[in-house]
Amino acid sequence: MATKVHMEALSPTMEEGQVVKWHKAEGDSVSQGEVLADIETDKATMELVARGKGILRRILTAEGQSAPVGKVIAVIGQEGEDIGVLVGAGAAPKQATPE
Repeated sequence: MATKVHMEALSPTMEEGQVVKWHKAEGDSVSQGEVLADIETDKATMELVARGKGILRRILTAEGQSAPVGKVIAVIGQEGEDIGVLVGAGAAPKQATPE
């Protein structure tokens, strides 16, 4: 089952965070507790760790972008698992292929 990666409140006063760096790319294997990204908070830059295991299927918040606490910023799942419902409106639209 897929795991939503939320922007976590990494400090008591944090309302949003900025993704400074992703340590994993889409398609990389992820273990629970492994560092996924560096997040800049209102006080410091901190590590965001994985709460699930599998494959980093989709990154929804790019490096340099900010997201409010609680927003889904990535999805971890299994190869071939349908994550469409989880990524919803946050997913980048697919490029149309010419016929």
